[in-house]
Amino acid sequence: MHVRPSSTPASDRSRSTAAQFATPDRLSDYWRFYWAVAEAQIARWLPDTASRLLDVSGPDFQSTQRSVAAGHDVVTLLPSPDMAVRSPLTLVNSRSPVSSPARRGRLRQVVGDSAFLRNFASEAFDGVIADNRVLSRHLATEAALAEVARVLRPGGRTLLCVDSVVLGMAMLAEQDRWPELSHAPRADVLLVPWPDGSITRCFTAEQLADTVTDAGLELEWVKPRTVLSASTVEMMLARDPRSMGHLVEMELRATESDDYVGVHLVASARKPG
Repeated sequence: MHVRPSSTPASDRSRSTAAQFATPDRLSDYWRFYWAVAEAQIARWLPDTASRLLDVSGPDFQSTQRSVAAGHDVVTLLPSPDMAVRSPLTLVNSRSPVSSPARRGRLRQVVGDSAFLRNFASEAFDGVIADNRVLSRHLATEAALAEVARVLRPGGRTLLCVDSVVLGMAMLAEQDRWPELSHAPRADVLLVPWPDGSITRCFTAEQLADTVTDAGLELEWVKPRTVLSASTVEMMLARDPRSMGHLVEMELRATESDDYVGVHLVASARKPG
């Protein structure tokens, strides 16, 4: 798969993207916008009726809180027992309020590995949330997504988020890994080292769609998490700090599907039947 050329020099564009992602404090307005968009996307994706959901996104993500508040019963996967929440969940920094549900959902916390869901029965959940780049952290993404498909009931849906090729190439350029970067556009699998020693797997929209299909799921849609640029968001918020809601709504209405404009890709898929 080939990366389409950009009108901006690759090195400049890559370094800029990496700097934005690696130093979020420098772009606090943009990252407040980013997380507001993420929460709004989750709220729109959630089922209309009370459902049983599995959330493997991690305890530092807001999807569990949003789902429980919307009336869904949620099993959330934790990497260790000390990360369990011992007090009732509350929404934090919500930018997209939900209407009061007839019942508040129930929360069950389970310690386990999000790549191996063997402790859960097949077809046990109406939906699986695998946001927060969790599938990019599992380098054998195909196996992890096959487990997601297994625990979904027929007709069940999954929401997932992965690192994009834009982010991967940006990180390679930021680390002056030019030989690896030169091969990245032709790579069937792009694995990218991070300064902290971790490695993530990056996708184009087409690669992500193929991975979803190979897992036996039907792709509903795939798009960048955000289309609006950081400079646009910062300029608009500098002009009017109250425009956050309008910016989020603009993002949700965006029809742009080019995966070469965002650091993360978000997708929704359904299990046939």
